[in-house]
Amino acid sequence: MAGPPIRDTGRVSEAGAGGAGGARAQVTTPEALPDERLTDAALRPSRLDEFVGQAKVKESLQIAIDAAKQRHEPLDHALFFGPPGLGKTTLALLMARELGVNIRTTSGPVLERPGDLVGMLTSLQAGDILFIDEVHRLRPALEEFLYPAMEDYRVDVRIADGAHAQTIPMALERFTLIGATTRFGLLTPPMRARFGLVERLSYYPPDDLAQIIGRSAGILDVPTDVAGIAEIARRSRGTPRVANRLLKRVRDYAQVRAGGKITAQVAAEALKRLDEEVYEPFLMQQGFLARTPRGRCATTGAYKHFGFTPPKTADQPTMFDT
Repeated sequence: MAGPPIRDTGRVSEAGAGGAGGARAQVTTPEALPDERLTDAALRPSRLDEFVGQAKVKESLQIAIDAAKQRHEPLDHALFFGPPGLGKTTLALLMARELGVNIRTTSGPVLERPGDLVGMLTSLQAGDILFIDEVHRLRPALEEFLYPAMEDYRVDVRIADGAHAQTIPMALERFTLIGATTRFGLLTPPMRARFGLVERLSYYPPDDLAQIIGRSAGILDVPTDVAGIAEIARRSRGTPRVANRLLKRVRDYAQVRAGGKITAQVAAEALKRLDEEVYEPFLMQQGFLARTPRGRCATTGAYKHFGFTPPKTADQPTMFDT
């Protein structure tokens, strides 16, 4: 079934590095790359039940969607937060499809003035979704402009400037705002309080990534075996976007050097050639590396992971240490 129309007003990527070394570094960045929009769209699931992983988030969203449809009401405003590349945008698109409404997408850095929002908000029909990626990067004036829109479904439009500037209230249809952020702590408390649904997306275990890679391989018509998929999954840093990117790189290598099929050996050889040299962010995300006044240091978790007894100076004990 064809989904509702999707309008994109622009996305920004912070992952632009040039040169051959930069290209290799981009392979494992969780940020979206400029040339990935079309291929990412082709690999996205078309229904919420096809979305792999994030089981608790999916269940919560499905309940909210079903309840809203039964009451014939718009969905509550929703906020997704977590590291990049985990599916926040995909979930927003799937929610629109499940509800049978239109969605308009934009991002915090793209919006500069309240006028940028007025056109989008006034064009929304009842129940439609406005998706704002990196919502924590909205300018303070825009954030305050959104408050009455989210609460009272109205905006105050300024019709003149200066000391005697006048504003007129403009009514909006009851819409749903979905925000996504990779920096939850940078959202202001008033903004956070206006979202009825707040969901955190976590890194994916290898089994879930293997399902995603297997599905993507089928869409791309790439022959694989279980071991080949598993090899890519365990190298994907818990991130579906990275998994799909690695799959495409391994596919190219398999096509040229290995008869087209991705096996464990082919995947290992291909990934070795990619020189996955950007280790530090991932090690810090996993809790194996910490920033300290003495520089980067291995944590207690890193020592335990390799079966070593951590020194007393490894890091300070916390309530989570066992």
